Amino acid sequence: MAVCPDLRTIREARKLLDLYLPVTRTVLARSLSAPNTTVHLKVETELPTGSFKPRGALYALGLNLSRRRIEEVTASSTGNHGAAVAFAAKTLGVLATIFLPSKANPVKRRKISDLGARIVESGSTDLAGAFEQASAYSSRPGVYFLNDATDPEVPVGTATIGLEIVEQVPTVSTVYVPMGDTALIRGVAVALKQLSSKVIGQVRVIGVQAERAPSYYLSWKEGRVVPTDSCDTCADGLATRTPEAQNVVAIRELVDDVVLVSEEQMLRAIAHLYQEEGVLAEPAGAATTAAFLAEPPHDGECVVLIVTGANISDDVRQRAGVP
Repeated sequence: MAVCPDLRTIREARKLLDLYLPVTRTVLARSLSAPNTTVHLKVETELPTGSFKPRGALYALGLNLSRRRIEEVTASSTGNHGAAVAFAAKTLGVLATIFLPSKANPVKRRKISDLGARIVESGSTDLAGAFEQASAYSSRPGVYFLNDATDPEVPVGTATIGLEIVEQVPTVSTVYVPMGDTALIRGVAVALKQLSSKVIGQVRVIGVQAERAPSYYLSWKEGRVVPTDSCDTCADGLATRTPEAQNVVAIRELVDDVVLVSEEQMLRAIAHLYQEEGVLAEPAGAATTAAFLAEPPHDGECVVLIVTGANISDDVRQRAGVP
């Protein structure tokens, strides 16, 4: 079994996060439900910065500040994690430097800047170059590289989503989770799996990746790290092409299934959520709805779709037909 936080640690993380973050709503999605299937949306877009990411960033930075002196926190990001680290740094009184790929989502870039973080753009169009620069810069004393994919504390913060889901929808049977660098799904799954034996029946956890960024999908299927040459998708929050070996081990143990969604399916899901449910979502945030629409589960299911982010760029809005 992968090394995972226990429920006591996750509940302690929630106490810390309750000081800074609201509990997000889980709402019934009437347009997606059927007579024998109920579907709920876990609306993480209600958090500061418009995504779930402050949960992991705040918890990780707060815990590490209690352990050692940190003068500056850094991150490499396609946008949402960078904004979350900038938010956590501003909230906890630490300088922040965020390394972004070139041509990053302008909505997310602006949020990082507005939160007072310094931005460094790498020359590459994906996260690999930004990661290399951030890693090299962070070798100096007093700098904490809060790396979303490998930091052991980040999934503890995201696991609090699992606690909230079970409290808000006690009959939940299946949870769909977007899967980028896997910090989200590792946290949510470990909370749900531990709660399953204590409170409810076994909850299925389904990961969702973009067809054009399938590295963790391929790795999950084959049981080994399978990198891809590119991750060219409108869902920048899912744009990962180099999996971490330990993350592959964890998702193989915790995740029941992984599915892929196309660019068009995500765009249609963005339109559906906006028009039918009044929820604005970026492509990664709409990926779970896209997967559900493509292949609904069997009758009798109680489903939760995690809507992870609302930081949608103008060009994607236009492609999805959302004003």
